[in-house]
Amino acid sequence: MLGVVRKQLRSHPALIPLFIFIGGGATMSMMYLARLGLRNPDVCWDKKNNPEPWNKLGPNDQYKFYAVNTDYSKLKKEGPDF
Repeated sequence: MLGVVRKQLRSHPALIPLFIFIGGGATMSMMYLARLGLRNPDVCWDKKNNPEPWNKLGPNDQYKFYAVNTDYSKLKKEGPDF
């Protein structure tokens, strides 16, 4: 399989950027899925010791990937304690 790909790349060098961009996109998507699984407060890996991890977040904890106009260090708590 790899030999066939190598042979095609030698005979058609215009395919090299295609393989680079598809490989980079696959790598970035896997890294984002890993980040979602490890850093998102909605995901619970240990139900025995931490059954509700979203309740332990403070009002100034940033868990979003990209926040446009929100400064999380200046937010105040608006809800009750559980």
